[in-house]
Amino acid sequence: MLASDELNALLQARHADPFAVLGLHAEADGRMWLRAMLPGALGVMVLEAATRRVVATLPHRSGGFFEAMLPRRRKAFDYRLQVRWDDGLEGCYADAYAFGPQLDEQDLALLREGAHPRPYAVLGAHAMTHGEVAGVRFAVWAPNAFRVSVVGNFNTWDGRRHAMRLRHEAGVWEIFVPHAAPGDLYKFEIVAADGTLLPLKADPYARAAQLRPDTASIVTTLPPVQTLPAERASANRRDAPITIYEVHAASWRKPDGRFPTWDELAAELPAYAADLGFTHIELMPISEHPFDGSWGYQTLGLFAPSARFGPPEGFARFVAACREHGLGLLLDWVPAHFPSDVFGLAQFDGTHLYDYADPREGFHRDWNTLIYNFARPEVRQFLIASALYWAERWGIDGLRVDAVASMLYRDYSRPAGEWLPNAQGGRENLEAVSLFKQLNERLGLDAPGAITLAEESTSFPGVSAPTSGGGLGFHYKWNMGWMNDTLRYAHEDPIHRRWHHDKMTFGLVYAFSENFVLPISHDEVVHGKGSMLGKMPGDDWQRFANLRAYYGFMWGHPGKKLLFMGQEFGQPSEWNHEASLPWALLDDLRHAGVQRLVRDLNHLYRERPALHRLDCEAAGFEWLVKDDADQSVLAWLRLDGQGRAVIVVCNFTPVPRPGYRVPVPAGFSAWGEILNTDSAHYGGSNLGNLEAPLQSGPDQTLSLTLPPLATLFLVPV
Repeated sequence: MLASDELNALLQARHADPFAVLGLHAEADGRMWLRAMLPGALGVMVLEAATRRVVATLPHRSGGFFEAMLPRRRKAFDYRLQVRWDDGLEGCYADAYAFGPQLDEQDLALLREGAHPRPYAVLGAHAMTHGEVAGVRFAVWAPNAFRVSVVGNFNTWDGRRHAMRLRHEAGVWEIFVPHAAPGDLYKFEIVAADGTLLPLKADPYARAAQLRPDTASIVTTLPPVQTLPAERASANRRDAPITIYEVHAASWRKPDGRFPTWDELAAELPAYAADLGFTHIELMPISEHPFDGSWGYQTLGLFAPSARFGPPEGFARFVAACREHGLGLLLDWVPAHFPSDVFGLAQFDGTHLYDYADPREGFHRDWNTLIYNFARPEVRQFLIASALYWAERWGIDGLRVDAVASMLYRDYSRPAGEWLPNAQGGRENLEAVSLFKQLNERLGLDAPGAITLAEESTSFPGVSAPTSGGGLGFHYKWNMGWMNDTLRYAHEDPIHRRWHHDKMTFGLVYAFSENFVLPISHDEVVHGKGSMLGKMPGDDWQRFANLRAYYGFMWGHPGKKLLFMGQEFGQPSEWNHEASLPWALLDDLRHAGVQRLVRDLNHLYRERPALHRLDCEAAGFEWLVKDDADQSVLAWLRLDGQGRAVIVVCNFTPVPRPGYRVPVPAGFSAWGEILNTDSAHYGGSNLGNLEAPLQSGPDQTLSLTLPPLATLFLVPV
């Protein structure tokens, strides 16, 4: 019989190696003993699996522990446990402790080194069969735990039922639970090395989770591998037109005030964005997160589409709908920090497993969150696997990586004395730099065609340069400096803009140092910043005209484009994540006019190679009028390197300027106006240059009528 100290350890769920005693075991004298830990059972019989013949009845010893020597048995055999429960139900079950180690040595070696290319295919919950027995293999990394059990609705959340096996070489705990299945809820019950029973932990590698406030992980199947189609890879290139519609999925539309389902979004959102001419949709984080007010940026489920929008398979249908409408799909991805909710990664096995232990490295003052330990190979493995998972298993076009600057600098938002320098004494986080390079190289190898975009607000060198040249390897970088400068200018009363002219021109000093995206994101229309329309000065007519002129400036400027939802029709109020967009505004001709302008700007940008092909090359831009601060006029030439050209002219005062002369390049004598943000079609005064063609004079200039607060686009005819 089992020694009393070992029995007590099992009863208290404190046994260090339950697989050594539970299940079928041969004693030194050759006799076979079978032991089972089944709290809540009244009676247990042992059956031969093939014949269902009763081999023995297991006497109950204590607290749900059953054991017996099996008569006339000297060899291991396949058996089942016939169990009668205290609620009157009965069932016949395979025994989890009849199955050997689940993970092979090669996987464990790679996991130990932090070098596994796809740890999400090994760790977490995976439905599978062993012979005729269907069940779920659970595996979790918790190297400092004393004991780990998987608990769920398949074992009444009792940590004594399925205590896991520790694979010491990798710090991974594993078990195959017969009869568990997709749809089951589960968590991990962990006892720390000091004996502390921790709060139940959600699975870091869970691919589905309960809707908040519930926090259990859900067993679900692993999505199949998807390869990015060749046409999508081409559409992500730096010489392609890229205009991104940024969306907070929970508040784009709120049917009956609730979260939309993926199918409801698929039925409307891709068609809407495609009709407006956008090339990509970017979703703010849709990975599982506990707090709505974080907008998804405090995520704890880096592998799980949020339950707010229904089961994960609905997300696959949304991705397919984007494809059907010719749209790329980008996801916001957050490796910079994670919240300290007790069911998540914080103190996961009783130690700072995922975060830096020192708060000078591991705590974000701005967001009250924890910082991943980028120096730890297993944590880097976890983050890179998440990025690859979304690209490889869901077929998305790429990831916009949030808060990159906070990762690159150890002193980010920290006063002197409250941060630790790197090994070389500097302020850069060398581990994060290495992580980004490794991340982008891995995606390039295993998800070709997928792109990464960095939200990086400093002048860190080479963010979008290839790693082979010393860069971080991102494909694009958000141009935060351009955004800040130009919005400050737009906020000025036109009478004062002459003193701020450089804010509109300075961006061209560095415009080609990175592959830039010009972002008007959600961050610019929250926290008291006002909406885009609300930032504009003047009366209602001037505010709408200013906004249209600014959008014209933005679409004519070098760089890919990004616009947050609601700003495409001039939402007058700040974005509110708890409310749907004010779609009724489109009944107002002024708001409908802004929407029509954005549609036409998108189509113009896509149809004219001169406006996009050399977005990231100095050869695609030439100033025509740069220094006319007194009249707040700007004019420039966009080129595609193959003989095509577009002239863009902006007048940022409410004063019409007839006969304004703009120099034009030699070789083009006649020009026609193809878009005018002051058109009556968009709600403007309809002043412009409709007579065509416009002939350049002997001095190689065009005489233009510049409408008030407007941007013009002209092409050779």
